[in-house]
Amino acid sequence: MADLDVTDIRKDFPILSTTNHGKPLVYLDSAATSQKPLYVINRVSEYYKTFNANIHRGLYELSMKSTEEYQRSKELSAKLINAESYRDIIYCRNTTDAINIVALSWGEPNIGKGDRILITDMEHHSNIVPWLMLAKRKKAILEHARLKDKSFVDMDDFKEKLEHGPKMVAITHASNVLGTINNAKEMARLAHKAGALVLIDAAQSVPHMPVDVKDIDCDFLAFSSHKMLGPAGVGVLYGKDQLLESITPAIVGSDMIRSVTFDSADWNELPWKFESGTPNMEGGVGLAAAIEYLERIGMRRIREHEMKIARYALKRLEEVKGVKVYGPGVRDADKRGGVVSFNIAGAHPHDVATIFDSEGIAIRAGHHCAMPLVNQVLDETSVARMSFYLYNMEEEVDRAVDAISKVRKVLRIKE
Repeated sequence: MADLDVTDIRKDFPILSTTNHGKPLVYLDSAATSQKPLYVINRVSEYYKTFNANIHRGLYELSMKSTEEYQRSKELSAKLINAESYRDIIYCRNTTDAINIVALSWGEPNIGKGDRILITDMEHHSNIVPWLMLAKRKKAILEHARLKDKSFVDMDDFKEKLEHGPKMVAITHASNVLGTINNAKEMARLAHKAGALVLIDAAQSVPHMPVDVKDIDCDFLAFSSHKMLGPAGVGVLYGKDQLLESITPAIVGSDMIRSVTFDSADWNELPWKFESGTPNMEGGVGLAAAIEYLERIGMRRIREHEMKIARYALKRLEEVKGVKVYGPGVRDADKRGGVVSFNIAGAHPHDVATIFDSEGIAIRAGHHCAMPLVNQVLDETSVARMSFYLYNMEEEVDRAVDAISKVRKVLRIKE
């Protein structure tokens, strides 16, 4: 498989040729949000310039064009994750919104007193809080599978908690802190065997690697446009057709209605049944463009490139005394995504991020919306994080590692 021509790819991203504090920008925060290529920017601009109109409501040419492009976006999203049909693809605001839709629409009528919901210790707040609130409302029990070596889900503990008979197992596919890629297919198989439904938080996997919902056999899967070169404000919720048909939407009104009287309402067909109000139409068009761009490059090639960059970063950080790295090590680089979290002895991560910024390097520092993982499992208040994508180079890793010397100099830390 041919390596990515990153130099050529970077030409598609205008922001990567800018400067930060007078120095060439190094953007290492794609786990938070990705940068956007001209192809996506131009398609969104074209939408506003040439066919901006509300979808499904108009019989005039602009509306029909907008509807057609929005529908095309759904079909591309379905194809990307190998869903059976666009009917299984619900657009919402983001991954958080998608998980909340499941917690409210499926969870409210199906979770009762004493029922169990199982997550893991590495979950993002988006895959903790909706289930936590549901459990509190319903007097249900939220359990979390422990981690092994502070890196991987302890499968023995996971299996033991499955014996408690959870109704829902909600797990991240890839950790936004540790970089760990979970074996979602095996975890889903075990969960189904235990009688549970399975939701996959794929915010950190769909943008970076091939994901096949049929192969995983998950019941629900969620991801976001803005983490995969597309616009913000568009989330994707996949659900199995029969399951989506069987549940009642929790957020109602507008286009998700087939017919309504003052006494009753009848829901629209899938996927519109779950999409109330005017959607982010330009966002759908932008997401379609992002998918086209990613597939033109190839998701497997992107995955290989990120593994290469992550492995290089891990090796470089290992060479620096006083640096602690979290998650799978160099030997397990094939089990992690392009996320490398670390701390520097004697330096607060917020100071690290600020000093890196002065060097033109954008990284994230904090708990990364995963407080239970960072505070309770890693026993840290916060960590610094570099996250990579198809446009990052080894030279940028070198600049980040070199910036550690600047951190020590500014903070007067002895090596």
